[in-house]
Amino acid sequence: MRRLLITLLCGFTMVFESIAQQDPQYSQYMFNQMAVNPGYAGSHDAICLTAVHRQQWVGFEGAPVTSVFTVNTPFKLFGASHGAGLTVMSDQLGFDQNVSAGLNYAFRLPLGDGKLGIGISGMFLNKALDATWNTAGGTDWKNDPAIPGENESVMGFDMSLGVFYRTEKVYLGISSAHVLEPGLKYAEKVVNSVAYNPRFPLKRHYYATAGCLLPMNNPAFEFAPSLLAFSDGKASQFTANMNVMYNKKIWGGLGYRLNEAVIAMIGFELFNGVKFGYSFDYTYTGMKQYFSAGGSHEVMVSYCFSLVKEKVVKKYKSVRFL
Repeated sequence: MRRLLITLLCGFTMVFESIAQQDPQYSQYMFNQMAVNPGYAGSHDAICLTAVHRQQWVGFEGAPVTSVFTVNTPFKLFGASHGAGLTVMSDQLGFDQNVSAGLNYAFRLPLGDGKLGIGISGMFLNKALDATWNTAGGTDWKNDPAIPGENESVMGFDMSLGVFYRTEKVYLGISSAHVLEPGLKYAEKVVNSVAYNPRFPLKRHYYATAGCLLPMNNPAFEFAPSLLAFSDGKASQFTANMNVMYNKKIWGGLGYRLNEAVIAMIGFELFNGVKFGYSFDYTYTGMKQYFSAGGSHEVMVSYCFSLVKEKVVKKYKSVRFL
């Protein structure tokens, strides 16, 4: 297992090396995999609800603010295992407001010591603009066919695909978002008697995740390394985290986002399976001079439960009660 994680870490490091993407980024991705991989649905054999709120580059005007909510559950149908889920996301970036809602489905089959989920999701997207355009040289933005109106709202449909494998100690996932690469069309505008439809094309995104639990000398403690790699074919991003878990109820650790930030995180289980996590990204690039808090804040809350209750075995000492 240690050799597997070292191989993945080295391979991902050689392939992914920069930062930029249209989709939001997450530091606590290990608790939020439904947001990037539909194959994850039902993988915990429980109904799981997760909410994540991220404020990026605090103090920077127009910086990204992202909220995402996911719920997923396993179910049986025709003797086979399946997973289903819902993902709702709001992403604010400057004057650009993106909202999406999608349904996820995964077919789950036994493989080795775990289960492999093969997933697909369909989602509706809404992109809204509330902008004030300022152009260089005093030119009129209305004469530029590539610039949409100052108040726009467009809808589109998109799909994602993914596979996710999980055992008690290991998980691996590969997925692709924006498979259809929809080009969202804004309202038509006429420039010099020619009609144009400004477009916002969504690039196909590719994600790879991996993680495991490694025992320590003290059985109450475990190492929990994890990796997230992203690419859209041009820009790439790589994040590695190392958490230490205590009794599977308290965790904390450090992470590194290549060429961008150092991450610190902490979390604990509150009660009855309710988990709370917090992470802080310290951005060490030249951008840090433009925002006061030095980085990004992210809060995660999750809750998993099962509707199947264990049967209580009753024992009787007397045959009179049989």
